[in-house]
Amino acid sequence: MSSPTPDALLGPADIRELAAALGVRPTKQRGQNFVIDANTVRRIVRTAGVRPEDVVVEVGPGLGSLTLALLEAAERVVAVEIDDVLAGALPATVAARMPERADRFALVHSDAMHVAELPGPAPTALVANLPYNVAVPVLLHMLETFPSIERTLVMVQAEVADRLAAAPGSKVYGVPSVKANWYAEVKRAGAIGRNVFWPAPNVDSGLVSLVRRTEPIRTSATRREVFAVVDAAFAQRRKTLRAALAGWAGSAAAAEAALVAAGVSPQARGEALTVEEFARIAEHRVREDHATEDRTSGERAAETRVREDHATEDRAPGERAAETRVTEHEEPGNQ
Repeated sequence: MSSPTPDALLGPADIRELAAALGVRPTKQRGQNFVIDANTVRRIVRTAGVRPEDVVVEVGPGLGSLTLALLEAAERVVAVEIDDVLAGALPATVAARMPERADRFALVHSDAMHVAELPGPAPTALVANLPYNVAVPVLLHMLETFPSIERTLVMVQAEVADRLAAAPGSKVYGVPSVKANWYAEVKRAGAIGRNVFWPAPNVDSGLVSLVRRTEPIRTSATRREVFAVVDAAFAQRRKTLRAALAGWAGSAAAAEAALVAAGVSPQARGEALTVEEFARIAEHRVREDHATEDRTSGERAAETRVREDHATEDRAPGERAAETRVTEHEEPGNQ
């Protein structure tokens, strides 16, 4: 793999020149803050542990600062960009600044939340400066859609980074923490100053590392079933789980039964539970549903037959004979 030219990465002047030529003005609506510091993007790539054989997917490449740094280190980079102008310009930027690597680059012009497949080999890593307003949904969607992604490093708002990496018992532990931990081991991987962006955001940024679990969480519940419990528990996070899960379970009593069966105190709150404990709760509700279904198809049918037999025995012989005569005269269409 040949080396790129030393000045291939974008600096502050390059970013502003590109933006002016394209008529691009970063918008808050799409959470656009472009990285203008070459050392920062190299640091991101280094922290992500990008390997020469990696196929990296990048979400929200913008003008290409991080894209070019990824192409320096990876076998292949696939960038997903929703903005029409930026998506149209990025391949030309790559070709102009890294012509020797242009054939290793692919662009997907789409909303990342709607991406279901990517061109070429399956991605092994996700590295991205995620738009602040959609960071968590995009991250979870990519992890779910592409199980081949082993390692992830995302730059997000510092507050979001804290929530993603929070442990049970923390004040900021919540839905993002649990759902991210369903897929991976999550930790903070550094802070990013405001002055490396254009325009400079009003908040600090942080790096979050996610290494996919080598073994998925052992549970008979599906991801959707587990996430439904998580959503319910944190929708009313100040309430005990017995109360918070009442709507999910059908009643407070049913919620308590599922909690006790899962070995979780009904008086606990969602912020104290691990993802494994949420999975156990979901699992017990699933088992209860399955038991009801089994009883409906088997035991309930038997019980119905027993009740009918008893009712027949209780009726007088004359009534049973009259009933038989009526049945014999019924037309098939009315049965």
